[in-house]
Amino acid sequence: MVRIIENLNLSEQVTNDLGRAIVAGEYSCESGLPTEAQLCEEYGISRTAVREAVKMLAAKGLISSRPRQGISVEQPSNWNLYDTSVLSWLLDSSPSLHVLKEFLQMRLAIEPQAAALAAEFALDEDIAQIEKAVEAMRVAAVDPSASMHDADLAFHTSVLFASRNRFFFQLRDFISTALNVSIQHTTPAKANDVAVAEDHAKICTAIRNRQPERAKNLMTHLIDEAMTFIEAEIKRRS
Repeated sequence: MVRIIENLNLSEQVTNDLGRAIVAGEYSCESGLPTEAQLCEEYGISRTAVREAVKMLAAKGLISSRPRQGISVEQPSNWNLYDTSVLSWLLDSSPSLHVLKEFLQMRLAIEPQAAALAAEFALDEDIAQIEKAVEAMRVAAVDPSASMHDADLAFHTSVLFASRNRFFFQLRDFISTALNVSIQHTTPAKANDVAVAEDHAKICTAIRNRQPERAKNLMTHLIDEAMTFIEAEIKRRS
């Protein structure tokens, strides 16, 4: 079934629809994809639009297209998980909790160090952005009309930026994409938005007070706690 998404051109629509189907297992290395002609007929678009979609899927590592061999679906190990579209499709699929666990493992390798670097190298305006995000979280914790979700995302991306490490900041879209799903599981599990906001505030204070080790440890604890919730949910569903 073709999924229609506003503001996407025809090639992007096909890319999105086929990408989701591949990640969900509807198409595999064994089954392959429909032929170019079949895709043209199914979507009612030109070969040019289909070929553009194939190029985009190939760039994401989901498929490969070779002369005289046609289009092949790639093994999941070849997928570009740093591509935010691929990550979104993965998180929308049934094994999303297992993907989130892997994502949290990666966050443990990055965000505590980013917090430590922020405590050392953040500019005053960087810290002001982190404080702004914390204040937004505190407001959202007691005001149902405010967005805790958006404020939480702003906090984590602000810490990445404040690290003054360009490689870390380049991960902001990747981190935000997975956090969009992760927060939906972990924040309700804690069942206390005020406590969630204050946990983030402690990290902010450590960064403001130029305490790298404390900032690192507090961020580690925050992510470890989320990991505990995800692992418990995986166990409950198994």
